[in-house]
Amino acid sequence: MATEPALARFEAVLATHLPADNTTPARLHAAMRYAVLAGGKRIRPQLVYAAGELCRESNIAVLDSAAVAVELIHAFSLVHDDLPAMDDDSLRRGRPTVHVAFDEATAILAGDALQALAFHVLALAPIDAAIRISLITTLAEAAGSLGMCGGQQLDMDATMSKDQAPFSTELGSDALFGLRQMHGLKTGALIRASVRMGALIGTANNDLLAQLDGFAHDLGLAFQIRDDILDVESYAGQLGKTAGKDAAQNKATYVSVLGLERSKELLTGLSEKMRAALAPLDARADGLRGVADFAITRDR
Repeated sequence: MATEPALARFEAVLATHLPADNTTPARLHAAMRYAVLAGGKRIRPQLVYAAGELCRESNIAVLDSAAVAVELIHAFSLVHDDLPAMDDDSLRRGRPTVHVAFDEATAILAGDALQALAFHVLALAPIDAAIRISLITTLAEAAGSLGMCGGQQLDMDATMSKDQAPFSTELGSDALFGLRQMHGLKTGALIRASVRMGALIGTANNDLLAQLDGFAHDLGLAFQIRDDILDVESYAGQLGKTAGKDAAQNKATYVSVLGLERSKELLTGLSEKMRAALAPLDARADGLRGVADFAITRDR
């Protein structure tokens, strides 16, 4: 994981890319800053920097552009996920969600504007045009209907009424396949894009890109499984968001499909796979190792 000074530096960089909250339209810009600057784990930006470090990339300004862009997309997704039409949540990062603190229409616009800003930041990244286009393409694919947005749709489709079981247990192994597919898109796509963007900036070869993509795929699943476990075992003050919401909404989760103990076993197996994937790499991969360790042990 990144050091506190490194995270503080990123927070400052992130803030400079957001319009001032007294710039017209002030309410919209205030909502954007509220959504983005509320703290958070900053896992995706850390993955950008860690992959860049692995590839010996020293152009910090370009890594900043990618890290900021991916965090803006993540923030946009959280704003929209919390809306009444989606997960209908009132708490995020320990304080009212954007549509509660402002209003629903402003929250929708704030999410839209954050998505546009992410690609604006990448379009201005100080790097060769071919790599810049690759970064934009990578992030667009991860955020779209074949990535994060598609995963959210599958999540909504899988949320059944109270008298139905999500991914019915009659489906057997197909239930787990559907769950992996859903979260591979909703959570995993942006995590994989974060690693890939850092590696692309560092001009990684195709073999290394493929190796890192496998690691990032497992990391995305591990991150989601840990989320599902925490939703059962933690409380709102610890999580910074509503605990027990998955069960209350009858959502399809690893815990609801596999049970708590099997979910923990799967998480342990993914941890071992991630360690094995990074084993051939030297100490330059320690940043990625740190994020992987955090993903499986975190308490929020």
